[in-house]
Amino acid sequence: MTAGLEHTVAAAPVGPGEPLYDLRGVRYVYAGRQVALDGIDLQIWPGERVVLLGANGSGKSTLLKLLDGVVGPTDGTMRALGRDVAAVAQGEDGFRFHREVGLVFQDPDIQLFSATVLDDVAFGPLQLGLSQEEVKQRCNEALAAMEIAHLADRAPFELSGGEKKRASIASVLSLRPDVLLLDEPTASLDPRTKWLLVDLIQRLSASGRTLVVATHELDIVPIIADRVVVLGEDRRVIADGPPAAVLADTALLVRANLIHEHLHGHGALAHTHPHEADDTHHGADREGQSGNSAEVGSRSGGRVD
Repeated sequence: MTAGLEHTVAAAPVGPGEPLYDLRGVRYVYAGRQVALDGIDLQIWPGERVVLLGANGSGKSTLLKLLDGVVGPTDGTMRALGRDVAAVAQGEDGFRFHREVGLVFQDPDIQLFSATVLDDVAFGPLQLGLSQEEVKQRCNEALAAMEIAHLADRAPFELSGGEKKRASIASVLSLRPDVLLLDEPTASLDPRTKWLLVDLIQRLSASGRTLVVATHELDIVPIIADRVVVLGEDRRVIADGPPAAVLADTALLVRANLIHEHLHGHGALAHTHPHEADDTHHGADREGQSGNSAEVGSRSGGRVD
């Protein structure tokens, strides 16, 4: 580990009692050959707001699936909410587990499959066998939280990208989970819609539930997180600490492929600036445009992880 990383990596935070999640040496391998995670040690405590930060292919989405009990680890041990996740993934106590943990996928079309938004939001509570009155109350609550009550009778295919994102979150909120997992919630959104969604996510965390968000967008991290876990391209945790420390560590961000250093020439002089890994600064330089390229996290791209 380089000196630039050492001050950012922190020991797991100490919390009261048993952590909500406890991962020890967790590996996950797809089809017996594609390593998605390679030795993850991680603890998450109740009420934390955690961002999983990493470039495309670093394993963020796979880690969320493990936290949701959709899959179990290939190697290592993992406990979540007092249960063995490998057993949950095999169906043991899975129904109860998924009442407590909700995952919102990156692609909202995966979660929106009913005739109307209201039907999608009601689907989960109906599977719990709740009364019609309780289902209605939960739906109203979830739609209001995402500010989409006016879209209740709309078909999902009629919605904009941002509206679909909010509807998919509402479909999970109606289960009233204690843990909310969000996979790239602001990906591919226009700036206005992106920051509206960030504000709504911030409000969700204020309710006391545990929030884990996977993203590669640096500018939203200080607003939605108290803790940042960085996944490197080796699919391991390379840093774990408060947002300010992580985002200030340029060497770490370059190593994680979250920003890159671009060499600029000015006559006989040359110097470098850090940029987010997917910004368009190179094109701007070729067109002779100038800008403050030293700002890390000032722009966000539309990559899909």
